[in-house]
Amino acid sequence: MGVNYISREGHRKLKKKLDFLCKVRRRKIAEKIERARGFGDLKENAEYKAAKEEQAFNETRIKELSEQLSSVEFLDDMNLPTDKVYIGAKVTLKNNDTEEYDEFIIVSESEADIMENKISINSPISRGLLGRKIGDIVNITIPAGEINYTILDITRE
Repeated sequence: MGVNYISREGHRKLKKKLDFLCKVRRRKIAEKIERARGFGDLKENAEYKAAKEEQAFNETRIKELSEQLSSVEFLDDMNLPTDKVYIGAKVTLKNNDTEEYDEFIIVSESEADIMENKISINSPISRGLLGRKIGDIVNITIPAGEINYTILDITRE
């Protein structure tokens, strides 16, 4: 696994999520498994199978988060240029087709949250913006078609 570039806030959120999965969720799933065992034959016990599947999913997620946290490099410690779009940049864009404005923050995969306008560095929009400067016009192919943006501003959080 490569380096996980992340903000300190994103790191705090991931640690909190991992802590919840390990301390709270794991215990609740163990209680479900124990309760389901009381229903009898485990081979035909749907509650037991569901709880074991939930346990497997939880353990997989714990492993993923642990791996992400083990390879963290903080964006605040990096000397990234502020005149170009890179990870950690807040980018203000004008959609040249609709005349609407969009603002995105380019973040790591683990921090992406569209509700907060945080888009993954691996998304088509991020890939189309990386390395570009204020004033650049970019055509970006996304699953729904093409977007034509003008970069209006680039700042750091």
